[in-house]
Amino acid sequence: MISDKQEQFQSEYQQGKYAFERGQYRLGVQHLEKASQLVAPNSRLGGEVQMWLVTAYQAANQQQEAISLCKKLTQHPHLEIRKQSKRLLYIIEAPQLQRPREWMTEIPDLSKASESEGQYLRGSGTVKKDVSTVIEPIDLTQVNTKDNKFIWVALILILLLLGGAIWLG
Repeated sequence: MISDKQEQFQSEYQQGKYAFERGQYRLGVQHLEKASQLVAPNSRLGGEVQMWLVTAYQAANQQQEAISLCKKLTQHPHLEIRKQSKRLLYIIEAPQLQRPREWMTEIPDLSKASESEGQYLRGSGTVKKDVSTVIEPIDLTQVNTKDNKFIWVALILILLLLGGAIWLG
């Protein structure tokens, strides 16, 4: 019976952390709440679960629950949990700064864009964005393919530098 409770705790705890790390904050809150009910709240592990829960509450915009639980954790028997909760409480209760609009980048809403826009069609030798735009293929006879010996000059220079570094070293 005890091992079943431990297995259930581990499962809920891991699922809660996994959901939180994937951005599924409400699901993370649900699993972490279940996990916190399955462990002794005054243990170090119970404190860790509750710290994760505070963070999940905050991410899920449940500020009051996050602040309430964090204040409770400032009285936790484990010293490290108390320190972490005090730091986290300070951050949670800090006032939100207003940013000027020019500091922000707006992401355009692409949900109204037509599905046909921006799709490419393949044809015989040409690429078309739509019917009015045709891109001509490049004539490779006009591309300079003559060897200009640059690679040999660069290779000799590199070998001289390496030889000099080895000789001096």
